[in-house]
Amino acid sequence: MGGSSITLNGIWRLSDTAGDYECTMSLPGDGITGLYQAGLIADPYWGRNEYDLRWISERDWVISREIDLDRTDWFLEAQGLDTVVRVLWNGTEVLSAQNAFRRYRVDLCDIAKTGVNTIELHFRSAVDAGAEAQAALPFCVPHHAECSPIPNGNMLRKVQCDFGWDWNIALAPFGVTGDLTLVQAQAPRFGDLYVTQAHRDGAVTVTIDVPVDGATEATATFCDQIQTAKVQNGSAHFSFDVINPELWWPNGFGPANLHPICIAAGTTTLHRKIGLRQIELLTTPDAEGSRFALRINGTEIFAKGANWIPADALAGLITETKTRALLQSAADVHMNMIRVWGGGRYEPDSFYTACDELGLLVWQDFMFSCNLYPSTPDFLTEVHAEVVDVVGRLQHHASIALWCGDNELVGALGWFPQSRADRDRYLVNYDRTNRTIEQALLATDPAAIWWPSSPCPGVLNFGDSWHDDGAGDMHFWSVWHEGKDFDHYRDIKPRFCSEFGFQSYPSLPVIETFTTPSDRNIAAPVLESHQKNAGGNARIAETMFRYFRWPERFADFVWLSQVQQGLAIKTAVTQWRGLKPHCMGTLYWQLNDTWPVCSWASLDYGGGWKLLHYMAREFYAPVTVVAMPDGDDIVLRAVNDRAHPVNLTVTARAVDMSGTSRALKVSDICAGKNAQDVMRLPKADLTRNEIVHFAWVDDDGIFGHDHFAPEPYKSYDLRDPCLSLTVSGNELTITSENPAFFVTAEADQPGRFSANAVFVLPGQPARLQFSPDCPEKPAQFTLRDLYSATCAQA
Repeated sequence: MGGSSITLNGIWRLSDTAGDYECTMSLPGDGITGLYQAGLIADPYWGRNEYDLRWISERDWVISREIDLDRTDWFLEAQGLDTVVRVLWNGTEVLSAQNAFRRYRVDLCDIAKTGVNTIELHFRSAVDAGAEAQAALPFCVPHHAECSPIPNGNMLRKVQCDFGWDWNIALAPFGVTGDLTLVQAQAPRFGDLYVTQAHRDGAVTVTIDVPVDGATEATATFCDQIQTAKVQNGSAHFSFDVINPELWWPNGFGPANLHPICIAAGTTTLHRKIGLRQIELLTTPDAEGSRFALRINGTEIFAKGANWIPADALAGLITETKTRALLQSAADVHMNMIRVWGGGRYEPDSFYTACDELGLLVWQDFMFSCNLYPSTPDFLTEVHAEVVDVVGRLQHHASIALWCGDNELVGALGWFPQSRADRDRYLVNYDRTNRTIEQALLATDPAAIWWPSSPCPGVLNFGDSWHDDGAGDMHFWSVWHEGKDFDHYRDIKPRFCSEFGFQSYPSLPVIETFTTPSDRNIAAPVLESHQKNAGGNARIAETMFRYFRWPERFADFVWLSQVQQGLAIKTAVTQWRGLKPHCMGTLYWQLNDTWPVCSWASLDYGGGWKLLHYMAREFYAPVTVVAMPDGDDIVLRAVNDRAHPVNLTVTARAVDMSGTSRALKVSDICAGKNAQDVMRLPKADLTRNEIVHFAWVDDDGIFGHDHFAPEPYKSYDLRDPCLSLTVSGNELTITSENPAFFVTAEADQPGRFSANAVFVLPGQPARLQFSPDCPEKPAQFTLRDLYSATCAQA
């Protein structure tokens, strides 16, 4: 085989060192998926199979293949070797890798031969490697055992949730998650682009530096300009002045303009797309503490989004298409930011390219989460190399907003007996690792925005950002983990809440993929094994008792769990958006799932929309009106994320359970960039069986509406809404004779509705559009609502 590069992706052989298992598998991919696809193990996601498959992580494995070469001057480039891997070429070890997040380049010129060459990847058991690393430390560095039943994952630079999490399966998979490529030694080669932007009125200067090997000059084409630069000290430097630039904007604020750049040296080319934008993190002190707000191109942005975890628990099942669909779903509900959480992985380039194109800002954690970590010289050397590698790879992406040192490591100092007993030692240990990350980041990209940890009140501030809301970013988990009611979200005033969440069950079609009918009970062992948060099922049920009458049927229970999840997050988001500009961001936990599981996600495993995601389309709308209880009153506030003021007419009515309504107030308001009061409604003006229904319309005739129930829904005397459904193709019209709450259309095939969990009043039909995944097959529809789920006879 010849050419300037050869891909090694494709079919390899997989075997364990004990000689018990052998099959073929595809790379990129993981060994567990390979074993399953070869029929050697059961489906890891079915039933309780997880517990019968953990032996895989306790063995050493080899993935191998042969390749025929007609020349010997090659380098091996490897990405995503997961994790402790010895690479042998023709029996000679050419690489000992210990970091799943790094890229490696290995000179094979003295090892490769013409003819048949053998490549072997020897994978050390992550369980054994972690235990050996722990035993070698000068003092114990504990891991979060409640999250990760497979121990010592914090010893390895590997996806931390591979060892289990409170939403993830625990299998500690191995494999190769990136590309394996042979590159001709003499061919010109580019390193990572380093891009800086200097913005001024009506213009921007873009400088680009790129390492170049094997060439004396390079040519760059950008924004209709061509420049040629000499390679000096191993790098080519370009500077472009762009007049009246088309700027890159986050989703909802303008187009996400991207400008192609091509760099060429000989026959080697490098293609990227660059978004022109100026980004700042505002942390100025104020009377309440200090701000936490992003300003893009001179405009302050209220960050609306969610937390991202890996697209699948098994890397072999992740595809670019599936990942893009998940991100598209985020953009489709007005999200403008994704937080790549620190217990997962640095995503591949295609992920960040999709975020660039969709206008999704990325809060990028470094991959440290919820554990304590070593600070030995060897570990810090590996961390430094990891950060330099990752930042170099991603720095040019317009979507990268800020880099965060870790997830919850400051709080973790108080979670373990060892660190509570000797806080000074473990705090210094933490600071060494955190400082290594910061220094490596700023050495690679001096203009990067650095945030030390999440949550965090500020630089060198180790305060309680789970409960103190005056500064920095906050993680607020008192409603879920402490069992407090939804109104507790209204008791705090975060500057930026980067984690908060409430669980639900996956949708029934997803539950059917891992259960038999007899398993479909919340106390069944199979369903409990797909609930990884201790006490999670009981908390869902306890909360349901607090707000709703009890559903008798399992399907209704599953549906109602999603309704209450949506209500929880809606309560938080609408309250905190109503505090703008005091609060300037809400990133709920979490967007997606890694496998079929009870979790905080708004998207099911597989990408289907749970009810929370449909609700997010409404509560993240650019212009909305929110209800905020304030003592004896209900305050309606206008929220406007547009760049210009919006005139609204807001109407509020009291509605009883028969559908009879009466006017309360009508107000006109010009909604500016800050949230502002529209009207104040005394609760005493409502009877026991009345709710508030409010609607708004702008100058362009764009209409929105919502309702607010001052009491738990179980306290209202719901009537049978006698829903009627008319279907024309994939257009649904729903009418009711009495108020119908959270009316949900369900289809017998995969697809998405234009809206769901809607409030339907007599004389005000709801019209929905269904977009099936397979348009050729006609869909059949059914309806579900609060009355039928909790009040009708079984």
